[in-house]
Amino acid sequence: MDATITHALITNPVLIFFTVLVIILMAPLLLTRLKIPQVVGLIIAGVIVGPYGLNLLERDSSFEIFGQVGLLYLMFLAGLEIDMFHLKKNIRKGLGFGLLTFLIPLILGTLASVTMLHLGWITAILVASMYASHTLIAYPVVTRFGITKSPAVLITIVGTIVAVLGSLLVLGVVVGIQSQGEFAISNILRLLLNVAIYCAAILYLYPRIMRWFFKTFSDSVTQFVFVLALVFLASWLAKVVGLESVLGAFFAGLVLNRYVPNISPLMNRIEFVGNALFIPYFLIGVGMMINIRVMSSTDTMVVAGNMLLVAISTKWIAAYIAQKINRFTRNDRSIMFGLSSAHTAVALAVVTLGYNMLLPDGSHALSEAVMNGTIVMILVTCTMAPIVTSGAAAKMKIRMMEHPEDYDEEKRTEKKQMRTLIPVANPVTASSLVTLALLMKRKTTDDSIFALHVRNDNSSSSVAIGRNALKLAGETAAAVNVTMQTIERYDLNTSTGIINTVKERNITDIVVGMHQHSNIVDSFFGSKIEQLLKELNNMVIISRCFIPINTITRIVVVVPEKAEFETGFEAWIIRVTNLAMRIGCRIIFCAYQTTIQMIHSAFKAENIEVRSEFREVKEWGDLVLIANNLLDDDLMILIGARRASVSFNLEMDTLPNFLAKYFARNNLLVIFPEQFGETPKLTRLSNQLSADITATPSGAWLRLRAWFRWLNTQKKRITHRNRKKRTFDL
Repeated sequence: MDATITHALITNPVLIFFTVLVIILMAPLLLTRLKIPQVVGLIIAGVIVGPYGLNLLERDSSFEIFGQVGLLYLMFLAGLEIDMFHLKKNIRKGLGFGLLTFLIPLILGTLASVTMLHLGWITAILVASMYASHTLIAYPVVTRFGITKSPAVLITIVGTIVAVLGSLLVLGVVVGIQSQGEFAISNILRLLLNVAIYCAAILYLYPRIMRWFFKTFSDSVTQFVFVLALVFLASWLAKVVGLESVLGAFFAGLVLNRYVPNISPLMNRIEFVGNALFIPYFLIGVGMMINIRVMSSTDTMVVAGNMLLVAISTKWIAAYIAQKINRFTRNDRSIMFGLSSAHTAVALAVVTLGYNMLLPDGSHALSEAVMNGTIVMILVTCTMAPIVTSGAAAKMKIRMMEHPEDYDEEKRTEKKQMRTLIPVANPVTASSLVTLALLMKRKTTDDSIFALHVRNDNSSSSVAIGRNALKLAGETAAAVNVTMQTIERYDLNTSTGIINTVKERNITDIVVGMHQHSNIVDSFFGSKIEQLLKELNNMVIISRCFIPINTITRIVVVVPEKAEFETGFEAWIIRVTNLAMRIGCRIIFCAYQTTIQMIHSAFKAENIEVRSEFREVKEWGDLVLIANNLLDDDLMILIGARRASVSFNLEMDTLPNFLAKYFARNNLLVIFPEQFGETPKLTRLSNQLSADITATPSGAWLRLRAWFRWLNTQKKRITHRNRKKRTFDL
C-alpha cells in the first residue's frame, strides 16, 4: 500500500464525533432506499470518509479503540441472543459445519496458494488459515429480521467458534515453526491447557458473581456497567491465554445468556448501546481500512482475484455440503454462506503477522501484493456477506410467518387475546411484577397489559404513591418496547376496584403480589386475594420472590390431581414454560401420572420446547419432601384450585397454613387457573367435565365427600409412615 496519506481535513475531536454520528444516522437512511443493507452502508461510508477516500477522517486511536470495542460487542451480542435450548439441539450439526467451513478452506486454500500464488508450504498454510476463519459481520442483519433462533443461524454460530479456534491453532503452529524451525507439539498442548483452564474458570466464577451482584444491586445502570466489565475482562483473559479476544466476548455472552433475558430492560439497554454506537463505529472503522486504490495494480488484482475465488468458493462448498447433510433448504444454505463468508478481524491479524514475518533470505513471508489482495478480499466479502444474508433472511422471515412450527415458533392458531392486569400498590414491587408478567406473556404482540392502582381516598400521599407505582410500571414495560396502559382508579376498596376493572376491560388473567401480614390473625393470601378468588373465575398468579427473577436456577411446578380437567390448564402451562424459556432455567413438573401425560400433550399441541423434567407424585403429602429439596435460588410454582373446581380436594383447605409453615423462605408463585372459560382442546373428557360443573356442590354432598376423604387420608398417612425413608429427589 504505497498511497501517500495526507493529514485529514477534520481533526477537532468534537467535530470528529459529530461526523461519525451523522454517518451513523444518514448512511443507513440513504442506502436503504437503494436496497443496500445498513451494514454495507456503514462500511461504504467508512471507505468514503477514510484516509483512502476523501480523507475527511483519520483512523486514529479513537477508531481503533471504539472499533475493537464494537467487534467485541458484536460477538458478545451474538452469544447473548442465542437460544441456549435450541443451540444444544443443534450443537452436533454446528460442530459438523464448523469442521467443514474450517477444513475445506484450509486444504483447498493451501493447495491454491502453492499452485496459483507460488507460495511456500508454510506461507500457504498461513494464508489458508485466513480463508478458514470468518467474522459474523452480517449478524446484525439476522437480528433485525428476528431469525436468530433458526437452525441455520445457530449452526453457523457454532461453526464460527470452531473455524476461528482452528485458525488460531494453525496460526500458532506456523509461528512456532517459523520461530523455532520445527513443529513443537508442546506449544499446542500448552494452548489447549490454557483454553481448558480459562473456560473452566469463566464457567464456574461468572454465574456465581452475576447471581450475587444482581441480588445485591438493583440499579439498572450499575448492572449494565457490571455486565460490560465482565465481558471485557473475559476478552482480555482470552488474549492472555493465547486466544482472540472476540472468542472471549462470545464465550462471556454464552455464559451470561441466562441472566439477561431477551425480554428485559437490561437486554434492551445492551442492544441499544451496541447497535447505536459501538457496532456502527466498528463497521465504519472497517471501511476506513480498505484501500480501493490498490485495485489499480495488475499484480494486486491477479492475487486478489485468486484469493477471492478461493475464499468465496470454499465457504460456499462448505455451506452446500452442510445443506445436503442436514437436509436444509437453499435459503438456509444462503444464510449459512452469507454469515460465514465475511473476513475481517482474523484475516487482518494473519496478513499483518505474515507481512511482518521475515524469511531466512530477509524477504517478507507475505508479499505486499498478498497484503493488498487481502484488503480487496475484505472489501468484497464484507460487502457481499450482508447483501446475501439480507436477501435470504427476508425470505426466511416470510417462511417463518407462514410455517412457524418449522422453526420452533409459537403456532399462530386462532386464540383469544390475553389481557393481563397487574395491580400495583407499592412502587418498590411494581417493577418486579411487570417484569414477571412480561416474561410469562406469549410471543404474540396482540396481548395487552394493564397496570392498575386502586385507592379509596384522595389524600396527597395516596395519590403520589399510586402515580409513582404506575410510572415505574410503565417505564419497565417501555424499556422492552411493550406498550402498557396504566389505570388510576378510585373505588370502595382495592378488591372491588380490581374486580370492576377486570369486568370492564375484559381481563383474562391477573398478576398480583402476595401481601404482607398486617396482624397475627391475617391469612396467608390475605382478604383481598381471597375475595378475588371468590368473585372471579380468571387466572390469578400470586407472586412472592425474594430474589430477582432472572437469578432463578430451577423452577419446580407442583400440580394437583385432575388439574388437566380445568379450562385454564393450557394457559398456565404456556405461562410457566415461557418463564422457564426466557430465563433459561430447568423446569421440573411434580404431578400425578395422568396429569404428566396431559402436560406432554399440551407441549405437543402448543409446540413447546423447554428443558423440562417430570417427577411422579403419589400423594399430596409429597409436598413436604419437595420442600426439603428446594434451594434458595429455586422458584416453586404451586397450581392451586378453587373450592368449586374439579381439581380441588379438602387437603387444599390446609394449603395456606402449609405454605406458611414449610415454604416461608422460598420463592413462590401460586397460580389459580381459569375456571369455566373456553374449554381446552386436549381431550373431549376434559371438555365435558369442565362444561358441566358450573355450580358449588351442596353442603350435604360436601360433608359426605369430606367423610370419605377423611378415611382415605387416614389410610394414606399409615402408608406414609411405613415409608419414612423414602426421598423425593429433585
